[in-house]
Amino acid sequence: MKVLIMAGGYATRLWPITKDNPKALLPVGERTILDYIMEKVNELGLEAYISTNRFFEAHFRPYAEKYGIGLIVEDTLHEEEKLGTMGAMKRAVDGLGLDDYLVIAGDNLFSFSLSDFLRAYDGKTLIAVYDVGDLELAKRYGVVILEGDRVVSFQEKPARPQSTLISTGVYVFPERVMGRIEEYLSNGNRDSPGYFLQWLLEKGEPIKAYRFSDYWYDIGSADSYLEALKTLLKESHIEEIQISPYSKIIPPVVIKKGTKILGRSIIGPYAYIGEECVIENSDVSDSVIFRKTVIRDSTIWRSIIDEKCEIRNLELRKSLVGGHAKIQRGE
Repeated sequence: MKVLIMAGGYATRLWPITKDNPKALLPVGERTILDYIMEKVNELGLEAYISTNRFFEAHFRPYAEKYGIGLIVEDTLHEEEKLGTMGAMKRAVDGLGLDDYLVIAGDNLFSFSLSDFLRAYDGKTLIAVYDVGDLELAKRYGVVILEGDRVVSFQEKPARPQSTLISTGVYVFPERVMGRIEEYLSNGNRDSPGYFLQWLLEKGEPIKAYRFSDYWYDIGSADSYLEALKTLLKESHIEEIQISPYSKIIPPVVIKKGTKILGRSIIGPYAYIGEECVIENSDVSDSVIFRKTVIRDSTIWRSIIDEKCEIRNLELRKSLVGGHAKIQRGE
């Protein structure tokens, strides 16, 4: 069995934050999404690969070297050129050969152990299934109906979901199923594995479900990203910083080296502040602030602010600010 981590998307739903940063490498606390995935993959002792694109190759290469895993690079630079998840899986099989594959979406944060997941594998396609508990939310995902642990129906992004159980982007595809990708791609959706699963069921291929219940986040939106931060950030991690005696830190937070917390500022809870930021007379909570950003006389809540921004005299709530932006309200 081989492990394939799919990180070839351009994450357009999180633009402008992910315009130059791959989603799998976004920080969640002091680690990236990919670090959380690799912690679980490393327990398996299996041959592993990251599938990405030419545009983000340089970002992933240090991680591939750090974890001693392979890098498969599709020759695309833009969203409209991408192979899609299924196209990228086909390319991986062409290069690595047919085998059983554990396939993991690179924007997934999940609570279960991959060792436990693989213990449920018996040669049939296996998918990880989570109850989102809301029919409206289920419309965004692949919806599953089960009899015991057997999948009897699978609908990708249905308008009227019949269940709140959804497929979460962690799969085991047996060798014979990987061998059918080319047949599927002759007339199938190249991007979402959900349509492939739907097609497999229609072709009589058995699919088994592994249910888990603690937490799962598909980092496809600012809300899910910030919720993941609140779930996974348990302890503060504060590097060498300068902090005013009149400022206050409410844990848990991550504050990277070189940052200055000046004046009467309140940082936290659930704040990530990147390297060499300046926060002066400002409150920042439930937010991610990337490196070298300056925030003065402002309140930031449930927002993501990219690198090298300047924010002054503002109250930002549920906002997404692209890199190098300068925003201020007049006195």
